[in-house]
Amino acid sequence: MATGSRRELLGGLGAGMMLAGMAARAATAPSRRIGYAVVGLGSYATRQIMPNFAGCDHARLVALVSGTPAKLEQYGAQYGIPSTHRYSYADFDRIRDNPDIDAVYVVLPNSLHAEYSIRAAQAGKHVMCEKPMAVSAAECEAMIAACRKAGKKLMIGYRSRFEPYNRLAIDLARGGHVGPTRFITAEHGFPIRPDQWRLDRPLSGGGSMMDIGIYSLNAARYLTGEEPVEVSAIESTDRNDPRFRTVEDRLSFTLRFPSGIVANCISSYSSSHNGYRVIGTEGWIDMEPATPYSGQTMTIRKDGVTAPRTLPAPAKNQFAGQLDHLAECILNNRTPIVAGQEGLADLRVIEAIYRSAAERTSVRIGV
Repeated sequence: MATGSRRELLGGLGAGMMLAGMAARAATAPSRRIGYAVVGLGSYATRQIMPNFAGCDHARLVALVSGTPAKLEQYGAQYGIPSTHRYSYADFDRIRDNPDIDAVYVVLPNSLHAEYSIRAAQAGKHVMCEKPMAVSAAECEAMIAACRKAGKKLMIGYRSRFEPYNRLAIDLARGGHVGPTRFITAEHGFPIRPDQWRLDRPLSGGGSMMDIGIYSLNAARYLTGEEPVEVSAIESTDRNDPRFRTVEDRLSFTLRFPSGIVANCISSYSSSHNGYRVIGTEGWIDMEPATPYSGQTMTIRKDGVTAPRTLPAPAKNQFAGQLDHLAECILNNRTPIVAGQEGLADLRVIEAIYRSAAERTSVRIGV
């Protein structure tokens, strides 16, 4: 550690102990592993989620659901999923009769999240649902109610909560490592390619805010540990750009928290951003990039010194950590750290952001 104050050393030791604990748990992993059915075989499911079951201690891939027979054949063969465990959307409800399936991971367009999560719960299965949880707070509430009624777990796919640098940033920010937090900046965006479902409002529920912007919003919430009480937002969208016929491009929004913390955030489909900074009274904690699939980088400014913070390679990556977390919650009857209420909280703020941008005024949240 280049300049290490005592508090930095303790922070590093804490992260090391966390990783050592993960390794120890892996060494004593139970023989019972939770079986997942992945619902939707798009690129995120096939390139990020499914390959990472190989790094899990408590979870395994046992079934596939897709409307494309060729995908069921291809990935069924690749992952050794028998034909009896491959389902179309038309016969999705037959998962009820498959005891190998304990949970489903819904990786569908946003507008389908509520329907398939609710149907999965009604079929007696636990639910992992990709973010955003749904296209409205009302849908989120229906999902929570369905899982509660069925006695099943509901978890939302906030993978960054299982990534070591983000976990450390949370501990440092909430613990006052650079003094009490005063401001947060969080910026996420990328130039989106045309002709995809994310640009179709009936499927996506919105534009960048319902996709990449949720990383800025969720980071502001998890770094403070608070819920915002007010938001003001401005939309900037070129309606002559064919990509944005029905959805927004850029949103800049400011969140105000009960403690007085202010978070200035960006969501964009036409510019590249991936980072956040926590600014305290004694320095700052910077993550750039903050939430990619890999390659997170942390820099800390404290006591007049700026230095990188480097963590050892984790025992499992954020994808495997996320899959295993729900599995462990099922096995030990615990509530996930990113349960349905977390997704609902984001959707309530997103609705306030859209309202603020449309009405060009600040909007109070939770009143």
